[in-house]
Amino acid sequence: MKKVLSLIFMTMLCIGNAQNSAHRFFYELSYRPNKDSLQYEKEIMILDIDKEQSVYQSYELTVLDSLSNDIISKSEKNGTMPDFANMPDRKPIPFSHRIFKKYPIQNVLYTDIIFNDDYSYIETPPITWTISNEKGKMGNYTVQKAETAYGGRLWTAWFTTDLPFQDGPYKFCGLPGLIIQIEDSEKNYSWELKGNRKIDQIKNILLLEKFNKKNSNPGIRQLPKEKFEEKYNEYKKDPFAQIRQMASQLPSNMRLPDGSSITDGMREADKKAKEMAKRNNNSIEISRKK
Repeated sequence: MKKVLSLIFMTMLCIGNAQNSAHRFFYELSYRPNKDSLQYEKEIMILDIDKEQSVYQSYELTVLDSLSNDIISKSEKNGTMPDFANMPDRKPIPFSHRIFKKYPIQNVLYTDIIFNDDYSYIETPPITWTISNEKGKMGNYTVQKAETAYGGRLWTAWFTTDLPFQDGPYKFCGLPGLIIQIEDSEKNYSWELKGNRKIDQIKNILLLEKFNKKNSNPGIRQLPKEKFEEKYNEYKKDPFAQIRQMASQLPSNMRLPDGSSITDGMREADKKAKEMAKRNNNSIEISRKK
């Protein structure tokens, strides 16, 4: 992972004229998955910006999208169904959400995967900044301090007017420049800008989303945020509910490849899913936890 990150940062270009091109900003996210632990994990998140909009997501999602593109392209060329079973093994993506902001920013569109379905909600984040006179230097940028409260946490941000974008990672925006660093008061979540480069264009729809729509899957279902939160919390309490329901339709004497029964296999998988949900109990927005 360190070699991959080093390669990314070494190949990043300095930002140029922003009038007619898109730019990708790489943020290193340090976070505590478990609120009762001091152990931190890191993930590279990206913020793609052009003159009309921005899209925030995990860098791993774009890697997965590229791999999916290869598989789907080959299947279409051969006239066969895509075989994602042959996709190279990669670590699970801890953040599957994507956040869209249209300029000028009035609200954000939040999309995420709950079990195997895509859901979204539109929100006007109640973010009010208090801008301090305190300034400093981060890398090549002159930065200024600002503070806000959002999602049950207190946040301190450092932004720069050296870059012509009034945006930032996750839902954060509305300052007179680009957010270079932001973290909450208890240091559960911290984003820091590590580099940027130009890209051809922003990709609003991932290839797997196009594939699902093409094959009559329901697509992204938009809900009020409150309903989205309810569904998300139900999933966290019982991550295996839908799989258990589907498995109940299978013959009771059916065996898994290792020889164990469907019931035993489901019980073990259900246990592991609940343990994983318990270890990842520290959401960015505290209101998400029940």
